Amino acid sequence: MPNKIREEIKRLKDERGAIILAHSYQPGVIQDVADFVGDSLELSRIAAKEAAELVVFCGVKFMAETAKLLSPESIVVLAAPRADCSLAACMSGEDLRKMKKKYPGASSVMYVNSTLDLKAETWSCCTSANSVEVVNAAPSNEVIFGPDRNLGTWVAEQTDKKLHIWPGGCHAHSGADIRDLRDKKAEWPDAEILVHPESPSVFLWEADEVLGTGGMIRHIRNSQGKRFIIGTEEGMLYRLQTLFPEKEFVAAGIIICDDMQMTTLEDILKALESDDPGIQIPVELAERASEAVRRMTEIGK
Repeated sequence: MPNKIREEIKRLKDERGAIILAHSYQPGVIQDVADFVGDSLELSRIAAKEAAELVVFCGVKFMAETAKLLSPESIVVLAAPRADCSLAACMSGEDLRKMKKKYPGASSVMYVNSTLDLKAETWSCCTSANSVEVVNAAPSNEVIFGPDRNLGTWVAEQTDKKLHIWPGGCHAHSGADIRDLRDKKAEWPDAEILVHPESPSVFLWEADEVLGTGGMIRHIRNSQGKRFIIGTEEGMLYRLQTLFPEKEFVAAGIIICDDMQMTTLEDILKALESDDPGIQIPVELAERASEAVRRMTEIGK
């Protein structure tokens, strides 16, 4: 049955001029049928560049929304409509408006893992890769940063600017147990430790490198190392094993996002079969949120 589904996915994709985009945290079977696999910003840029009639996004809601902002003429469908993000859900546009009143001279920088109404209220979004560069480019010496406190804490250590950090977090990264990482380190003393900046500070202190998913790939490609302990959502291991079969990878701990694991082959097939209009964003909201996203794409990585 899975092979038949894959064949039908390929047939309908070609028939409809569609592309399938999958985040690096998606299950391996989903990565295998995707046209492109990458982080949320990479995939959004691909959506804009390809200008496909239909984009089937395998990830979570904020990612599909960001792709729609950058590719407004495409129909962008989230393959698993219930897949949301606990990090994005923890801060709203109203929360940011209140912080702006409390810190009236501060610019605001919001992680791209955020809702549309929050994006619409911010000066610029950022990725984990360009967060420090975006904060440094902000037109004030004080910056409101959200919604991720772990990323914000890490950025604050890399910049001279004063950050006012929203106390939100990713439940998957924040729930990791540092004892698991230390156990893996004892088992693989020769391994490089790569940790995502959404992880708690205690993980970052143990890391050889603190990197987003794209940065991990670039680092491993250039590294002479053969073993790597990876501190991010476990779907990333499949991506790395696919790209670098000659190297070994192990998870730093149990870091699993249930929403990222929701997508099935049946979901992709349904998205290709249906006439779903996909992500719909009110014009005014789209214009304001797009400005923050575009600024993010123009600064740094």
